Amino acid sequence: MHPLTEDDIRRAFANADDSELHVLTLPPDYLLIDWDHLDFLAWRDPRTRGRGYVIAEIDGAAVGVVLRAADGSSRAGAAFCNMCRTMQPADQVSLFSARKAGAAGAHGDSVGTYICADLSCHENVRLAAPLAPNEVRTSVDMRIDGTRQRMESFVQRVRESARADA
Repeated sequence: MHPLTEDDIRRAFANADDSELHVLTLPPDYLLIDWDHLDFLAWRDPRTRGRGYVIAEIDGAAVGVVLRAADGSSRAGAAFCNMCRTMQPADQVSLFSARKAGAAGAHGDSVGTYICADLSCHENVRLAAPLAPNEVRTSVDMRIDGTRQRMESFVQRVRESARADA
């Protein structure tokens, strides 16, 4: 991923309004990010409960979405992250939704999926062995590439309506 300045990050969000951009908090380790080894940038906002952010590179441009984690917890013992495809304890996976960009988002349309609660998918796929015995054993490179593609696809689904409005 190409290095992003604070201004680049704030400009990247497809589904954020001015008030959301005003309260956006950069990742706590922003100054230490190793951009060369990052597939996408994802973090939880430490000041705003339930809010997260994801920025992916799509067609060479940084595109971000604001996420909202669902309240509540699952009664299940385990849960599956749809991004990194890892089985985790249920409290470590959350349902995240993102308001669609453009007119669709203004009318309340959103996209949602289950993602690691701390948005650490890019780190989880770099583990050499699967996190659970029933996970498919694939190469680390394939897991990394698949996670990146699924996150880019999610971000594209959020911004699709804004592109159609233009």
